[in-house]
Amino acid sequence: MLTFVQTAAVVYLAYLTLLFALQRRLLFPGVVREAARSLSSPAPPGVERDWLELSDGGAVEAWYFRSHGGGGAEPAIIFAHGNAELIDDWTILGELTRLGVGVLLIEFPAFGLSTGTASRARIAEAFRTGYDRLVARRDVDPDRVVVMGRSIGGGVAADLATERPVRALILQSTFSSLSRIAWRRFAAPGFFLSDAYNNVKAVRSFDGPLLLMHGRRDRLVPFSHARTLAAERPDAELIEWDCGHNDCPPDWDVFIEDVRDFLVRHSVIAGERSGRSPPRSPSRGPESADAR
Repeated sequence: MLTFVQTAAVVYLAYLTLLFALQRRLLFPGVVREAARSLSSPAPPGVERDWLELSDGGAVEAWYFRSHGGGGAEPAIIFAHGNAELIDDWTILGELTRLGVGVLLIEFPAFGLSTGTASRARIAEAFRTGYDRLVARRDVDPDRVVVMGRSIGGGVAADLATERPVRALILQSTFSSLSRIAWRRFAAPGFFLSDAYNNVKAVRSFDGPLLLMHGRRDRLVPFSHARTLAAERPDAELIEWDCGHNDCPPDWDVFIEDVRDFLVRHSVIAGERSGRSPPRSPSRGPESADAR
């Protein structure tokens, strides 16, 4: 007969086997969401719609909001959304165009109207393709491209920042490493992951300006992850919000002003600073546990 320890080991191994088979469905649940549009539907007002072709035969939808600037080559922000979201959920980021920047929303493969395979590698390919097409535009300044990501989109943004020239990186409600999340939520070891995003490693290698935004009451990606990332970069800026995960930012006007101040401080856009003191990176403390 099997001992209790042997039985527990067999059950745990079976659990990990099932989890391994389902991990991409858990990691990218937006695959099953249908866009509230059809392929024949027009793009939202003010959006230039494009399709990015991938090596697996997939086609990814991308939306570009041109800025309200005075013409010429403009700075631009590339945004990566969360894992259960679609670009349709983020038209509010078009408000950033009033800062004088263009905004590019890139869908994940197999999400919404896009086709292909949802994986870290395929999403990274989509964002590299979108970046390359963006910087080739005459109305975009390739030296002033900022990448922003929310939740798992922070991993996508961090990947792009290490693969293409990027002026600055903004991570919102983002984890330090996916292995840390996997262990905390599923008791699964890091080597088990097929798409092992490691944002600690990425922010170490990225030498441009880094802004972190995170809710202190976030239970899905605890605030300690932001502290871990900030501790890796003494020059990182960390903004703490009084919110959880899906209710952040609590005030969109404040969010836009915080992004504006960051872009002005680092000469991405021209303008006067708001007068508020820039956020600072906290020192390493008990909350900033190792990212595994």
